[in-house]
Amino acid sequence: MRDGFVARYQGAEYDASPDGDNVRLYLPEPAEGFTEVRPGRYVRVVPTSEVEDICYIRTTCTWRDQPFIVLAEHEAWLRVEYTGGRAPVAKELGLDEFDFGVYQGWAPLSEVVDLRELRV
Repeated sequence: MRDGFVARYQGAEYDASPDGDNVRLYLPEPAEGFTEVRPGRYVRVVPTSEVEDICYIRTTCTWRDQPFIVLAEHEAWLRVEYTGGRAPVAKELGLDEFDFGVYQGWAPLSEVVDLRELRV
């Protein structure tokens, strides 16, 4: 499940993080031009002008007939955030109030439908 920036650089797509005039590109394995910043995380900083495309990808789904953003995946569960904007509905679903008006919870993958990535 992806939720974050991606950039196309030299024909390949990378997880990314814009940073002013630069973009940080990330890989889970070593590659030429990438520096290990922690085990399993490699970064390369390139000028924004050299990036072919950058966008934000958000994974969405429907669970129990309600709209959600997918934040993470663990085994057969998805960490989801309710986007329907109705607190009583969120509470009926048993979601936790993560922040004021922000409701999150874990949904069984087997109950989730309409799972898709959106380029924002």
